[in-house]
Amino acid sequence: MASRTGRKRSYALPMPPAKTSHVCLPCRASYKQPRLGTGESARRCPRCAGPMIEAGAAFQPPRRGDTAGWRVLSVLLNAGVRFRMGCSDGPGYRPRTLSEVRERMTYARRTGEPFARALVRPELP
Repeated sequence: MASRTGRKRSYALPMPPAKTSHVCLPCRASYKQPRLGTGESARRCPRCAGPMIEAGAAFQPPRRGDTAGWRVLSVLLNAGVRFRMGCSDGPGYRPRTLSEVRERMTYARRTGEPFARALVRPELP
């Protein structure tokens, strides 16, 4: 639509809500859905109707057949580790193998450090 000056009018369209990954561990499935608002309950899995865990925008799921990868992911998510984007970097270090998870869990038990913090340590002292 042109105005009296001959220029087209531009209308600002509202931005769609930001999406983040939600994971269903029993189904080994990940879905991009809008972030949860304050007071909202957990999203439900479309397959099994069980609660899903918000994993974060930088989450990359393992392949469905990668049993060890899903076990590592289960430990991380249940410990409270999420995959959020930083300002200029990614989500940071996350263990990828069960041996890395075991090393960090042993370190956390020995030192008393919270599991979530020990799991995201790139190197152990």
